Amino acid sequence: MAKPASPVTVAALYRFARFADPAGLVAPLQAACERDGVKGTLLVAHEGINGTIAGPAAGLRQALAAIAAITGLDDIAVSFSEHAEAPFLRMKVKLKREIVTIGDAGVDPLLAAGTYVAPRDWNALIADPDLLLIDVRNDYEHRIGSFRGAVDPQTGSFGEFPAFVRAQLADAKGRKVAMFCTGGIRCEKASAFMLQEGFCEVYHLKGGILRYLEDVPEADSLWQGGCFVFDERVAVGHGMVADERFRLCHGCRQPLTADDCQHPDHEEGVACRHCAGSLSESQRAAARERHRQMRLAKARGEDHIGPAAQARSQPRER
Repeated sequence: MAKPASPVTVAALYRFARFADPAGLVAPLQAACERDGVKGTLLVAHEGINGTIAGPAAGLRQALAAIAAITGLDDIAVSFSEHAEAPFLRMKVKLKREIVTIGDAGVDPLLAAGTYVAPRDWNALIADPDLLLIDVRNDYEHRIGSFRGAVDPQTGSFGEFPAFVRAQLADAKGRKVAMFCTGGIRCEKASAFMLQEGFCEVYHLKGGILRYLEDVPEADSLWQGGCFVFDERVAVGHGMVADERFRLCHGCRQPLTADDCQHPDHEEGVACRHCAGSLSESQRAAARERHRQMRLAKARGEDHIGPAAQARSQPRER
């Protein structure tokens, strides 16, 4: 008999900061989270900390207090949501070059970044018809939800954003710019890059889409669709509730709509219309076996720890 799901609290967090010895933070953070029964991934680098973790509400509060004490940061940006079951199967703290990868070591949000805009002030800002509104996220995220009128840079990763700005926005440096992303970290770093490139008036949504969906009532919201999150919830909507309209492809980790799942190239647990053409037959066979083992584990009420489970604990870009 499958074990009943236990509700968990999910915390998406980040903070740009100066860490002289980020490697020295890895073991203490790992131990603190494991002690409190928390799972997920934290990334640490010289520029700060980023990650998504989840666990019982009391354990998560204790883990967040421990993270603040270990890092010396008392104002880490955190967005909370609830989920019926754990979206992660293990805890991992990783040492990185950047906590969000833009690929330019000269971009430093601690030196200069755009102006924060609180979620409740966001609607008034983006109502300006002369505003350039940019969705800093990747194309597959924009595809399932965004703010109306937002520019989609059509990037596959955040590291492609500088090339988009230089190629497509060179003539827009005199315009007022507003940017948004999932949890706030990408647009904070992107705003620093744009100021470095000569843009003068740059704003970004504080706490990202997650905080907007948490703070702004649905009746007043200008958000449309689902907000992709990098775990098994796939997407969330207003009130930070999981959006059940979307599923996850275990081949390429992209969100799928009901129409996507009806596409001839879709094979549950193996591939979808977005990745089917890039998989070899041996990769398909391995994916089918992995999916079979995951179904068996679920039927036994167990967690399947394997490549797919490991991928769940990789908070790519928020």
